[in-house]
Amino acid sequence: MLQSDPIGLAVSDYYKTGKAKKLIVHSSQFDDDEIPVNYLFRKYSNLPEIEKSAIDNCKGKVLDIGACVGAHALILQEKGMDVTALEISDLCCDVMKKRGVKNVIQGDFLRIETEKYDTVLVLMNGTGLAGTIRNLGSFLKRLGSFINSGGQILTDSSDLKYLYEEEDGSFLIDLNGDYYGEMDFQMEYNGIKGDAFPWLYVDPDTFALIAEQAGFSFRVLKEGSHYDYLAQLIKK
Repeated sequence: MLQSDPIGLAVSDYYKTGKAKKLIVHSSQFDDDEIPVNYLFRKYSNLPEIEKSAIDNCKGKVLDIGACVGAHALILQEKGMDVTALEISDLCCDVMKKRGVKNVIQGDFLRIETEKYDTVLVLMNGTGLAGTIRNLGSFLKRLGSFINSGGQILTDSSDLKYLYEEEDGSFLIDLNGDYYGEMDFQMEYNGIKGDAFPWLYVDPDTFALIAEQAGFSFRVLKEGSHYDYLAQLIKK
């Protein structure tokens, strides 16, 4: 339904006209923020270093989950790689096809059945799709179901502990409350709001522990400038 797809509406407007209204991010934990719609159409030269590293470390057949308008898929395609873009929004899928992404699957990664891949790419804080820390293990196992033997997951996240940093450099985090990286968001475009959804940011130590328990080896491939990082998970 168009009414529940503000991102799809925003990127469709931008693709058609070269401009779009504000894509607003609401959260109960933060003040409203805005995503520049043109950023979703970025080229390799405009990618953050973490995303460049992810692109450079892709191998074999690639599945790009949550592909949006195909920024990463197009870059990989231009490099001559076999890449499939998976996206739940039909409007985003329409834009991807018009932009030249050859292999596009419209659907929910939790429900869709597809072939196996050598690399599963989940970027723009890909761990967010897990929703909560409790769901992270099952999320990773689901991603693992898409991977060939010896294949990899490349995904990024951020450690939000900086939000709790004291003046003396210590961190004041309530260990008895919900995990501090669990957020909630709601998107709005041109007065149309989508459903609120949970979104997970996970610190690398916790991520490594849960990944090991889910049957993956884990390592940080690249660290960003502000508590963000790229992780590589290989199915054991």
